[in-house]
Amino acid sequence: MAQNTSHAVMSQRTEPSDSPDDFPTPPWATRALLRHVIGHQSLAEMSCLEPACGRGYMSRPLSETFRLVEAYDAYDYGQTAKRDFLEYPYDDNSFDWVITNPPFRLASEFVLRSLPIARFGVAIFARTVFLESSGRYEAIFRNTPPTIFAQFVERVPLVKGRVDQKASTATGYAWFVWIKNFNAAKTQLQWIPPSRKILELSQDYN
Repeated sequence: MAQNTSHAVMSQRTEPSDSPDDFPTPPWATRALLRHVIGHQSLAEMSCLEPACGRGYMSRPLSETFRLVEAYDAYDYGQTAKRDFLEYPYDDNSFDWVITNPPFRLASEFVLRSLPIARFGVAIFARTVFLESSGRYEAIFRNTPPTIFAQFVERVPLVKGRVDQKASTATGYAWFVWIKNFNAAKTQLQWIPPSRKILELSQDYN
């Protein structure tokens, strides 16, 4: 039987346990987080850790806003120092923000590791289906629900190993944001308005 490679099926793809899960985030999607979700904060005075930076497609737009961005990855992409986020002994409250697109299979671990490191907040870019699973509910959402669940209203195409201006996808993505010391009775649902045409730059794909 021929393999079904439609977008709907491929959106359910899984990576091997030793895979770097190299699916870079288009820079405009990070700018959308900064502008529409957390941009009301004085980010220009803050520091940010990007612990799964790959080739820097997220750390570069973060550097457009934050005072300081430190970026690392557990795999060597020739861009930054190699550092395993889940093993490195970061001090608590050592960065204002932790913002990243973690390997999907490790996303729960990244959230739990990020929360004590961040003084102000954590933002995780992930597939919308990260909301699902009883395991994630027990590990994270029951006792530490995100402050904001920010769903993209347009598709954010991710391609293995590169960013591609012509790519498309059937997969929905969102930003999961935890703001510490923020008294909210419930997770706030937010839609990220159409942003690609406004926030995409031609040099993002160089």
